[in-house]
Amino acid sequence: MSGAAPVLIGAGIGLVAGIGLALVAVGNPWLRRRDLAARVDPYLRRDRGSALLEHGASASGARTFVRTLLGPVAQRMLGLLERLTGGSEQLEKRLRMAGRTSGIEAFRVEQVLWGIAGLVIGLVLAFLAVGARGASPLLGLLIVLLGGVIGIVGRDHLLQRTVARRAARLAREFPTVADLLALAVAAGESPVAAMERVARSSRGALPEEFGRTVAEIRAGSSVSHALVQLGNRTPLEALARFGEGVSIAIERGTPLAEVLRAQAQDAREASKRDLMELAGRREILMMVPVVFFVLPLVIVFAIFPGLAVLDIAL
Repeated sequence: MSGAAPVLIGAGIGLVAGIGLALVAVGNPWLRRRDLAARVDPYLRRDRGSALLEHGASASGARTFVRTLLGPVAQRMLGLLERLTGGSEQLEKRLRMAGRTSGIEAFRVEQVLWGIAGLVIGLVLAFLAVGARGASPLLGLLIVLLGGVIGIVGRDHLLQRTVARRAARLAREFPTVADLLALAVAAGESPVAAMERVARSSRGALPEEFGRTVAEIRAGSSVSHALVQLGNRTPLEALARFGEGVSIAIERGTPLAEVLRAQAQDAREASKRDLMELAGRREILMMVPVVFFVLPLVIVFAIFPGLAVLDIAL
């Protein structure tokens, strides 16, 4: 055991030195080819701020430093990440559904950072397993690789959880927002003005989406196309049906207030059905403590007096 510790320490130092030299070689600007897009990219302005959209939060200095340091390594791992977590089109759709304004490259860099963190944690666990427990070095290598894969897949799973939480939040907000739109339209406002009023006077995920829709319409997009895009970038199917229904009502001249009230009623009915399904699933889970904890106690309390009487009789 004492002879294996210096070998492990030397192997760790060599691994860290090798990774450092590889990062220096990859990040050398004289050895790295840069195209015209990479040279012009730092000077482009990406601010999409408007009266309806809030300015995005600036990245912290530490996060920018890590991205700059590990950027070349992240670019070489994009192919592996796409094979593990899906293609670019599917990822872009999920990022839109999660409400993120950052691009695919930023999310891939986050996945690389999570993977590196998993590798570091796996390396520490491998050293503990091999040095302290005397496990096989092959098992240690497997732990390191497993830590990296768990880090990458874990970031993707966190994105999926974000999409699910945002869908639930939109489902809670949709009936109320649809009623507000119906009241504004019934008062004589146009659909665009009604969506703008809701976006300005309300707070939440759905008013923000309406704000983006109004911004697209103000920028020159048609109302029907903007409403279809609203349904495409949100994970809620009711919003997709809402966009289609409103666009058809505008094109055919159907009373829009009635359509919006019907959409709100359908959303409430769908919410009730979801609650009933959730209650049905929770009812099965509630049987676990009843069967394994409450029922044995009831049996003990029912049988114990009889056993006590038998003991006294004997």
